[in-house]
Amino acid sequence: MPPKYDFAHTTQLDAVELLSSRSSRVDFDAGDGLHLVVEAHAPGVFRLRCGQANVLNEEKPSARVRAVADMLLARQEAVGECVVTPHEDGKGWRITQGEISLDVLTDPVRIALYRGETQVLASDVSEHEPAFGYNALDDDDNAVWNAAFTLADDERLYGLGETSGDLNRREEAIVSDDPAHRALPLAWSPRGWGVYVNTMHRAHHDLGVAPTASAYTLSVEDNVLDLFIFAGEPVEILNQYSALTGRAGQPVLWAMGAWLQQPEGQSAIDTLGLVERMRELQLPLDVVKFATPAAWGFQADKAVFEWDSQRFPEAKPLLARFREQHVHLAATGFPGVIQSTPLFEELEDRGWLLTNDDGGAQVFEGNEATGGRPYGLLDLTYRDVYNLWIERHRQLIDDGLDAPVCNAQIDIPDGVSARNGDTGAILRTQYPLLARRGLFEAVAGHKVPPEGVVPSTDLFPAAQRLPWQLGPEVTNDWDGLEHTLRTALSIGASGVPVQVHNIGSARAPLDNMSAELYLRWLTVGVFSANFCFQGVPGLMPWDFGDEALEQARTWLQWRYRLVPYVLGAIEDSVRTGLPVQRSMALSFPNDPEAHNWDLQYLLGPALLVAPVMQPGNSVNVYLPKGEAWWDLNTGYRYEGGTTLAVEWGLDKYPVFGREGHMLCLGPAVQHAGEFNSARILDEVWMFGMPVHNPVVMRNKIRVMQMQGSSYIKGLEGLRILPAEGLEVKRRGAEVRISRAR
Repeated sequence: MPPKYDFAHTTQLDAVELLSSRSSRVDFDAGDGLHLVVEAHAPGVFRLRCGQANVLNEEKPSARVRAVADMLLARQEAVGECVVTPHEDGKGWRITQGEISLDVLTDPVRIALYRGETQVLASDVSEHEPAFGYNALDDDDNAVWNAAFTLADDERLYGLGETSGDLNRREEAIVSDDPAHRALPLAWSPRGWGVYVNTMHRAHHDLGVAPTASAYTLSVEDNVLDLFIFAGEPVEILNQYSALTGRAGQPVLWAMGAWLQQPEGQSAIDTLGLVERMRELQLPLDVVKFATPAAWGFQADKAVFEWDSQRFPEAKPLLARFREQHVHLAATGFPGVIQSTPLFEELEDRGWLLTNDDGGAQVFEGNEATGGRPYGLLDLTYRDVYNLWIERHRQLIDDGLDAPVCNAQIDIPDGVSARNGDTGAILRTQYPLLARRGLFEAVAGHKVPPEGVVPSTDLFPAAQRLPWQLGPEVTNDWDGLEHTLRTALSIGASGVPVQVHNIGSARAPLDNMSAELYLRWLTVGVFSANFCFQGVPGLMPWDFGDEALEQARTWLQWRYRLVPYVLGAIEDSVRTGLPVQRSMALSFPNDPEAHNWDLQYLLGPALLVAPVMQPGNSVNVYLPKGEAWWDLNTGYRYEGGTTLAVEWGLDKYPVFGREGHMLCLGPAVQHAGEFNSARILDEVWMFGMPVHNPVVMRNKIRVMQMQGSSYIKGLEGLRILPAEGLEVKRRGAEVRISRAR
């Protein structure tokens, strides 16, 4: 990997002059043929672009440029309005929209971002790097741009993708196109700012790394520096970021139920036996995910998919047997063509595979999906190949497949190129995006709104548009439980709304997996977006004795009762961009003590979860200040800003309801098909006087407050459990909640 920047040869942007201003756009001359363009892109959002004037002002961008822009941005037009006023000293301008303003300063060029009168972000100028600068490369089309922003000594940084370590990314260095870094392009601070790097090219993020320990330094290898600067609370930043880059499609109801991972090497018939045993033991289940290698692939001499005949003889009748058990099916595919087949030669001749420096198809080493066989990669940047990828999967869906799984985040070498000329970092970044987007188009079809899930571990810009992120491979110990929780919270802080937790790992030793750890792990899964059982001996609920089996059954009943709420939280993410599992820094940015409790989280807006992450029943729980909290186990009310030391047996779990909210629960069922679509709810729990409309799927429940009471519509036929001190009166279709007299 080349050096990220060379400050000794970096040209600092020293001065800018105002050229023109319009309602949403301000143009500056930055010298040497460069322009700086600032857009009021949306309320609380500024877009900064710096590059050659002819590039920034191009009226008819090429099809390739438009395609990349569509991948990155769901909303490309600026919709904000701004006012520009010069500084009295003549050394800058203030660009204002509402209470948010951006100062563009000169000598040298730098910026400062304000919320009201409070400065929340400013450029950093030091001997180590300029505030804004560039370093031209040999290729005339590209440069290395850098931008540096000052960090307060105690400032924490969040986002930028997946981590199993501290959610605060301070002192990390992250490279966008390195698959090992699991990077996403949004960084934010509880101080009230966020930065999104809008590029498919390589971006380096140095987050307070020496020698610039007091700065967040960006280095971007692109012909234009393109940054979006956000001002606001973290929830507002995620809202604007997801509105800008795209939001998740709608998951189907069955995807909210429990998943089961088929053991490697197990036949489909034996997996069906596992399903039948779960049904006999009344352990709810909705989805089976078949193991690698790929369940299908191209025929040896035709660009037509066929099911693996050894694993799925007579595929349609076999898949139908799972349907009889009310189970949906997910299975792995891969955009590879086996090198040893005649089809490889044919597609190489057509130019339908990624190519190497010699012009021939690049051959990659075998992986899990290909069963270890070398392969070539379909060139999904070419429209005909992309359409083939979609259409062939639609045929599999007609056969009975519900969710195609695809992990295509491959470390493509720099010398490999696509038909449209893309190579290097841009190809590494966009390839998994294209593979997964095509699968979502195949699954969602022409549904409005788009509906379906495409499970994958891949991360890339705008990954949140394509729901169902799979959790990491972990160890079967308490560290493994912490690992999966941290990855969920970190990608949630980066804009991805859902992670499916694996309950243990079929590939790791089982020596440290006890009944206690297993049940604690399962409860984390229950109070999350979703989870997946591992179907191997030693990781199923019946492997830990009758008592543990009964407790697992109880927690699974809780999971299905929570489905209306959790699916409501996912539907909420389609509107707001907020994840299902919300870190403390995201949810309570103005409570620094809460940030220290970074394994606690909000599940949706109403439930605070304090997972048990070590052996024993003793747990310390921090209740964020400014709120009151209701213990779901005891019904006790606690004021926020306090720490509780409590005992929780395996039959209980530290979950607290947020005052003013409601929790809408469904019935306990064995699979999602048993939900009554006309009456999906069963019961409503109230945490104090209801103030907020509840988060619940297909929500039609509305709360209105008047004269100290709450009037609620949409609770017909539901059991209502009010908080202590409240009374319920039903008046036709309306429910009145008031203080007990």
